[in-house]
Amino acid sequence: MAARYVKGQKVIIEPIKNQHLSPRDSALELYAGKSGIIIDFYWINVSRGTRDFYIYTVRIETGHKEIVVHEDELRAYTE
Repeated sequence: MAARYVKGQKVIIEPIKNQHLSPRDSALELYAGKSGIIIDFYWINVSRGTRDFYIYTVRIETGHKEIVVHEDELRAYTE
């Protein structure tokens, strides 16, 4: 499975709703709805070759903070 987003792509941070919150998730809520740019991504194979798991480093446009998010916590930016 290929990555859904590519380096340089503009995205919106969108935390998953109705999910049990961990300490990491509560920090992500600060960025909900904000736009950013994918600056890098990594994959992890979690099931002996059957599924790749992607995580992305995103530079938030306001403040230029870099955060790491899971693929399902992003959506493509559309104007």
